[in-house]
Amino acid sequence: MPRPFDLDPYFRALTTLPGVGPRIAPLMERLVGGPKVIDALWHKPIDYIDRRFAPPISEAPAGKIATISVVIGKHAPNARRQQPYRIACSDASGTMSLVFFNPRKKWLQEQLPEGARRVVSGKVDYYQGRAQIVNPDFVPEAERKTLETVEPVYPLTAGVTNKTMNKAILGALRLVRPLPEWLDEAHKKRENWPSWDEAMASVHKPMREADLEGANPARARLAYDELLANQLTLLLVRSRQRKLAGRSYDGDGAVRARLRAALPFELTGAQEKALIDISADMAEPARMLRLLQGDVGSGKTVVAALALAQAVESGAQGAIIAPTEILARQHGESLKPLLEAAGVRAVVLTGRDKGAARETILKQIASGAAQVVIGTHALFQKDVAYQDLGLAVIDEQHRFGVQQRLMLSEKGKGVDVLVMTATPIPRTLTLTAYGDMEVSRLDEKPPGRKPIDTRLFSMDKIESIAEGLQRRISEGARVYWVCPLVEESDVMDLAAAEERYDILKQRFGERVGLVHGKMKADERDVVMAKFAAGDLDVLVATTVIEVGVNVPEATIMVIEHAERFGLSQLHQLRGRVGRGGDQSYCFLVYAGPLGEIAKERLNIMRDSEDGFVIAEKDLMLRGGGDVLGVRQSGLPVFKNADLNMHGDLLATARDDARLIVQRDPNLEGERSEALRYLLYLYECEQAFANIRSG
Repeated sequence: MPRPFDLDPYFRALTTLPGVGPRIAPLMERLVGGPKVIDALWHKPIDYIDRRFAPPISEAPAGKIATISVVIGKHAPNARRQQPYRIACSDASGTMSLVFFNPRKKWLQEQLPEGARRVVSGKVDYYQGRAQIVNPDFVPEAERKTLETVEPVYPLTAGVTNKTMNKAILGALRLVRPLPEWLDEAHKKRENWPSWDEAMASVHKPMREADLEGANPARARLAYDELLANQLTLLLVRSRQRKLAGRSYDGDGAVRARLRAALPFELTGAQEKALIDISADMAEPARMLRLLQGDVGSGKTVVAALALAQAVESGAQGAIIAPTEILARQHGESLKPLLEAAGVRAVVLTGRDKGAARETILKQIASGAAQVVIGTHALFQKDVAYQDLGLAVIDEQHRFGVQQRLMLSEKGKGVDVLVMTATPIPRTLTLTAYGDMEVSRLDEKPPGRKPIDTRLFSMDKIESIAEGLQRRISEGARVYWVCPLVEESDVMDLAAAEERYDILKQRFGERVGLVHGKMKADERDVVMAKFAAGDLDVLVATTVIEVGVNVPEATIMVIEHAERFGLSQLHQLRGRVGRGGDQSYCFLVYAGPLGEIAKERLNIMRDSEDGFVIAEKDLMLRGGGDVLGVRQSGLPVFKNADLNMHGDLLATARDDARLIVQRDPNLEGERSEALRYLLYLYECEQAFANIRSG
């Protein structure tokens, strides 16, 4: 299904746009988020400059942009380079100065000769009681119309000016043509939305404040288009999954009963409900694709173990895939004894297994002797052959894309997939990232877990915190000390962590360890193992410990410069403590003065431990753009939709997409021709792969 020919201009390189040469192109690519013309078109204005206001000099107000017809007077160049170059000018009502910094004198004398009439435009201010414009735009009188416009203002980066951006986008807009209409006509009319090409032109020509808001019809239309493309892709993926031949894994319950008998605790109501859903899905002959969302410490691993037991009862194998070696080995330590108590043979396979040891494990997997395989994405690799893979459990799903889910499910005949995440995701985001799955939520903590006592401290209290820790450590406590994020720079993060490590070592001696992202995985594992075994009292870390590290004896978490972290990150880090029966503490240390959002973020952390509540608040505070560190986590980053503003459009797009897939699952009908344009425009080629293979 090739891309429609009419869309080719949008997929040309940015360098085909006016003013975008080889030097500017890489800067602009980073700014607009891609190398193509369409990426520039999705880069929307955040403000505008109205140059239509044309008062006489005597009535030009300070702070406002004015466009004034003047006669050029004397030039007053300054001998010192740092000083401004001034040019006097006048109209019938008075005089003013045009001020230039670092000018090319010869060029100015040619462009603004004494006695010439020019139209000048810029922000008016007053210096020593006299009106002036600094670095004005100017044109000859005959070209006044080209200057007297409303100019969009774009988000910029060093090296890309607004002038360059405007020139490039005007070039891109010249390529915009009407496309077949993919929206339902009645819905479009009801919302009073323009056509796609009109919306695109309108978004880049704001004439008033309201044109910059998300509710503006042109912006809302483009947001809806993007959400519809997202939902349609996910539903087509899901529709394909359902069409693929599945199998029924309906065991007799014996292995599950033995596993339950080995558990030292009762399951929560939420775990029982999730297990009923999973068990029913696995018993169906269709393929399971279910998301298990559970906050830190809500007991997802036990649910996964019981699901794996059901696959084993049915004579198939199970696999659990974790995003890192630390996590895979941790799953091995917690799951193996449980599974073995139920009579299930489990093996662990990671990239670290080499040579003869690896060969032995691969043979056990291929022969079926290994009934459950625990590992990293090494389990996707070609040389890993299963005798009969029935269930794949993927932990921390946001590290694996839809494509990897499909690859894994192709490792067997009708593989069921259970995906787990400890990142609490707001319902709206769940829909955009996991719309191809059924969802179960674990929203209860196991009994006996005490709430974590979260307290806020300013940086000047850091010495007294360290003193307090000394007391706690002497009573047997273990402490995480997380160092600040520094301008998203690994090198500077590391410097901050090393500095804190040196300071704490002076106080606590050799029983302080350090882990950071620049260490090799096995070096990091050694330090983590020492901390887990109690050979270290304090673990200084960058955010590498955010996901999945399990040391039940650690009861204190100190987060330095907590104001620099997002809510979800703070919540994940806090979840490293409070995993045993002892009272745990989280100290959020901040440097003032705090902005309003940072203050609110820290207060939310102090007042709530519910990850789902925190995630919803995070969405409200940050908008959909980077909630939960979306950019790092693989959740979709939208170009036109802001879920905070367009959440209601998402539900409508979902219903619309569902109706389309029900009526026309292969997109062959009348409206579908236009929908193909939409899917290609938003680069949702995955949808076509699913239509073809479905």
